[in-house]
Amino acid sequence: MGVCAHALDERTGRPLRTGISDRGLAALAAASLTAAVALGVVGIVTVSWSIAPFVAVGAFILIAYNLELFGGWFHSDFWFAAGWGAFPALTSYWANALRLDVPVVLVTLACFGLSVAQRRLSTPVRTLRRKTATLTGTQTLQDGTLVELSPARIAAPLDGALRALAASLVLLSAAVVVVRL
Repeated sequence: MGVCAHALDERTGRPLRTGISDRGLAALAAASLTAAVALGVVGIVTVSWSIAPFVAVGAFILIAYNLELFGGWFHSDFWFAAGWGAFPALTSYWANALRLDVPVVLVTLACFGLSVAQRRLSTPVRTLRRKTATLTGTQTLQDGTLVELSPARIAAPLDGALRALAASLVLLSAAVVVVRL
């Protein structure tokens, strides 16, 4: 799903500025989406038919979000958090337990919140990197100290928070695996 999402996103607005042709991006998107749906079908056949709505909704959200369908209505912070944070957590739990419990609701909400935090940090950093031609100015502290502003200075704490968030989630995931062993 991730390869498809990035290929569609790149094809739509070239945010990553790759040299991959539109045709190549379309092929990557089609192949990876087909593979993901095929895995979902395997899950439907081997685990439970009840996985089918998750496969369908996941494919829909992926396409609607990344192609900015319906006037971009699905291309928002809410749908990013729902589609890339909450929905995968809910789907993976369902595929393993075939039921919903209070813990999965809490995990789903936590994944939604973490995705909102990631988005709120990454959006201004992407704007600095991809769209900012120049940035000038100074910040005057209460003691009179002047701090020169630059894209790097403004991006640094956001990047640091994103790295800490990513590392913490890896550690949390590892802890959950260890607890389950």
